[in-house]
Amino acid sequence: MTRLSNTATPRYYGEFRDAVMRGDMPVCREVSMEMNRIDSLIADPNIYYDEDAVEGFISFCENEMTLTDGSKVQLLDSFKLWGEQLFGWFYFEQHSVYKPNKNGHGGHYVKRDVKKRLINKQYLLVTRGAAKSMYCAFVQAYFLVIDKSATHQVVTAPTIIQTEEILGPIRTAITVSRGPLFKFLTEGSINNTTGSKVNRVKLASTKKGIENFLTNSIVESRPMTIDKLQGLRCKVSSVDEWLSGDIREDVIGALEQGASKKEHGEDAPEDYVILATSSEGTVRNSVGDTIKMELMDVLKGTYSNPHISIWYYKLDDIKEVNRPEMWLKCNPNLGKTVSYETYQLDVEKAEKVPSARNDILAKRFNIPMEGYTYFFTYEETLPHHKRDFWKMQCAMGADLSQGDDFCAFTFLFPLQNGAFGVKTRCYVSSDTMAKLSSAMRMKYEQFLAEGSLQVMDGTVLDMMEVYSDLDKYILDCDYNVLAFGFDPYNAKDFVARWETDNGPYGIEKVIQGAKTESVPLGELKRLAENRDLLFDQELFSFTMGNAITMEDSNGNRKLLKKRHEQKIDSVAALIDAWVAYKNNRDSFE
Repeated sequence: MTRLSNTATPRYYGEFRDAVMRGDMPVCREVSMEMNRIDSLIADPNIYYDEDAVEGFISFCENEMTLTDGSKVQLLDSFKLWGEQLFGWFYFEQHSVYKPNKNGHGGHYVKRDVKKRLINKQYLLVTRGAAKSMYCAFVQAYFLVIDKSATHQVVTAPTIIQTEEILGPIRTAITVSRGPLFKFLTEGSINNTTGSKVNRVKLASTKKGIENFLTNSIVESRPMTIDKLQGLRCKVSSVDEWLSGDIREDVIGALEQGASKKEHGEDAPEDYVILATSSEGTVRNSVGDTIKMELMDVLKGTYSNPHISIWYYKLDDIKEVNRPEMWLKCNPNLGKTVSYETYQLDVEKAEKVPSARNDILAKRFNIPMEGYTYFFTYEETLPHHKRDFWKMQCAMGADLSQGDDFCAFTFLFPLQNGAFGVKTRCYVSSDTMAKLSSAMRMKYEQFLAEGSLQVMDGTVLDMMEVYSDLDKYILDCDYNVLAFGFDPYNAKDFVARWETDNGPYGIEKVIQGAKTESVPLGELKRLAENRDLLFDQELFSFTMGNAITMEDSNGNRKLLKKRHEQKIDSVAALIDAWVAYKNNRDSFE
């Protein structure tokens, strides 16, 4: 008898919550917000908890599945918690169903309550070594074996080798067949295709993937690209390490679009499951960044989506790296699937090997450092709320380009509290826009929409046309430009025109190089760390996220970009503006 309740506290969440309240389990801000969301589900009379569905999943895992070495499974508390949220919550929809009359003449419509699984997408952001891939394997195997319908299931990751971390445990469980269900399904021969069905194998690993011949179901691996995933109508999908690798496409969205069109009778389209698991990545300005911001909106309650489960484990502060008692915040399975000693060795390595520091902070502690050498952290690149700086004093920096880089101008506004307002205005040619990839074009169109990017006709930029447009922009905004810093490359005609129109005062040539850039970079970095660079434009956030630095033998830093498409021009112009401001500080009131 199925036990449904719209008032019950879920068993495993209740145990977890009690541990948190006692202080036995430290949790980060993001997990705390997810707990608030679960508390809201418990209080909602229209949402039901199914204890039997949860216990059925746990029983399947512990009786049928194995660890990678073939040994018995004792399901981790975290797995029970995640599985409970995925399998335990339901709601009811009322459908009108036509029912023929008993006499065979005519019929009538009756209303019927249809049970629906609440969660169809689960995000697990947890550190390396938390066994998240094993959890995905258990969920995939459960649907492959228990679901009576024909299901198409997919596992994808940045590399095919990584997909084996999910498929491998399922193959091991098939080989060992320790439980009665797997023993029944693996009896017989895979080569027997014409004889008695009793003597045929029902579950096997094949060249196609892992197949259930009883239900004509399959779980297969696919590359993590839209062209390989778009159009698939998968009931269950695992997207592993979606924040690792250079992901410029929304593969999760592509899978969801296909799954939502799948025809499962009365259960369509909500009867699909997408598991998106990852540790923090080192790629900036990808779809991953956008998804994380959307997830934060859900956690904060800015946007309501009860069909998403979000477990985002991380340290709240980089200072907690040196506090082992806080490490459970980023890995709830610490001490079970990975040792404290391993973590301590990585902490020591991060201190001794600077090149490995950001990767360790991202992968072991889920601190979004976003790259081995990126200059600004993820938090430092998040835009502030919208604001204007009409009629305010400012310094302007210019990084001029006629080719396919941005011709960038950044305005720096000194504020009374020691902070600085930042605005940028950039230019590209129509020829450059026409050559963009579809993914990058979408991003550029976003910049066009917010007004930070302008497109000028032609194959190269005409600096005098740029000058005229910028001059009009400054007049429209009524900016009081008291200092002007510029990189001399390609700037002769522009600067001459500026000097003619505005006089020679406050104009500063800023030579690029490690000796001249290092000090202003350090000063701007401190402002960014304190969130005292107040910018509200996505274009400026984009260029901040692309900025990396290289140190010379004397420890001086130079601003660079890792790849050509990763524009940093607005940050380069910010450096020029900062130098001009410092050299002309007396001109500012």
